[in-house]
Amino acid sequence: MVTVDNGLDCGRLPCRSTDSSSSAPAPAGLQLGYYLQQAGCDYLALERTDAPAEFFRRFPRHRKLISINKVHTKSEDPEIRLRWDWNSLLQEPFELPFGDYSREYFPHADDLVRYLTDFQERHRLNVAFGVDVQRIVKTEDGFTVHTSGETYTCQSLIMAAGWGKPNIPAIEGIEHAIGYEDMSTDPADYTDHRVLILGKGNSAFETASSMLGHAAMIHLASPNFTKLAWNTKHPGDVRGHHGAVLDSFHFKTLHSVLDCTVDYIKPVGDKFEVHITYTHAEGETAVMEYESVIRCTGFAMDTSVFDDGCKPEMVPSGRLPTVQPDWQSTNVDGLYFAGTISQARDFKKASSAFIDGFRYNLRTLTALLRERYESVPLAFDTVQVGPDALTKLILDRVNWSSALWTQFEFLVDTLVIDEDGTARHHIDLPEEYAIERFGSTSEHYYTFGLWWGRDAYPDVFGIERHPRPELAAESAFIHPVIRRYRGGEKVAELHLLEDLLADWRRPDRHIDPLRAFFETELDQKR
Repeated sequence: MVTVDNGLDCGRLPCRSTDSSSSAPAPAGLQLGYYLQQAGCDYLALERTDAPAEFFRRFPRHRKLISINKVHTKSEDPEIRLRWDWNSLLQEPFELPFGDYSREYFPHADDLVRYLTDFQERHRLNVAFGVDVQRIVKTEDGFTVHTSGETYTCQSLIMAAGWGKPNIPAIEGIEHAIGYEDMSTDPADYTDHRVLILGKGNSAFETASSMLGHAAMIHLASPNFTKLAWNTKHPGDVRGHHGAVLDSFHFKTLHSVLDCTVDYIKPVGDKFEVHITYTHAEGETAVMEYESVIRCTGFAMDTSVFDDGCKPEMVPSGRLPTVQPDWQSTNVDGLYFAGTISQARDFKKASSAFIDGFRYNLRTLTALLRERYESVPLAFDTVQVGPDALTKLILDRVNWSSALWTQFEFLVDTLVIDEDGTARHHIDLPEEYAIERFGSTSEHYYTFGLWWGRDAYPDVFGIERHPRPELAAESAFIHPVIRRYRGGEKVAELHLLEDLLADWRRPDRHIDPLRAFFETELDQKR
């Protein structure tokens, strides 16, 4: 038996792959490995395949990423540039930007594979390739990880494996649909076909876009309304460059986006008979014929490697594990999740499902793991308490931090006010974690970060704006929000006005309102 003496100073933290469709080191495993290595931790990443980035060697199927690669920003500051670089992993110094691998705004997936491979090699990350984890068992001291070869023991286990299996809806006859993972990507194969695509996410629209000029009819179907990213502000919802499919629907070309449940799929000769029930049409039903039915309903985490004694609890859909504010499993002590499978707490809000979001989460997770397993206190800066000093600190941070920008409405900075006239400044914590941690010990602390205005507007391109500081809470664009807490209770909140160029430094709109806020709140000791 090979014992991997885990627990950071007590050993290694395996990050492992669970299925051929996902892997660690995927981006999350590499990013976490980098930070553990920088901290001098003894860690090991277990990877089933023989090279990094297995998921991106297959997906997306049509090979164009939806993650933005904005190379030209007019800024030389790497931190600012990271706000619009959705593919780079964090490193210090920032010597390996993804922009060196592609200049395309929506880059090719093969470029990301090359980048991730080079990142692992450049930093000599400790990865054991070709290791197939077969069973994970919880023990009194941690976990035992059984593989096709050696057996590892560890005190803490971090799953950074990404998606492990297709998400297959419970539809009668679903086995007759071909999966996104197996479908042909040659649009000529769908020439003159009537095509039903199950799902209305980006993979469904990607698939429909690819065959738009070949198929006779394309229907995208799911029970709920299509969620467009420009409405939700979430990059995982349907992106604008798939607009041609929506155009085709509204311009009556027979291509349609249907809100319906699919009741059954039945092969009839060389076609498929599909019975549907419309969601928003008083129960109307229809029977449709298609030559091709394609399943584009996403992926789910594979939990089959977990012993019954340590299977993680899952969200109601069964696709993701439930996590605590520190990304630890809600029911298995010492089991943490990293990367896209860790997104349950900010699902469809911030960017924890994507590289540009979870890279910051993993920097914070490393600090939390070191505190728990190595007794290294969570870092903070000490600052003097006063309206001018705190105003400057907050505006400096929100105007510069890429973490607060990308992980809006999730990661925040925290200012804990102490009795000696100083404050402890902690950066990049999940707000729920900050409240849970400091709410039990402090009667006076603040969080600050960036938020979108999410009110329902009839037309997101026709918003009536009110650029007055007293109406800043109605800002529709991303803008700073500062909150004061007493224990676990929010007792005050200030919004600062949105700014087209995200430059929150105007005296009348930002500096003066924030200073006035602190003049009032700091006078209220309790």
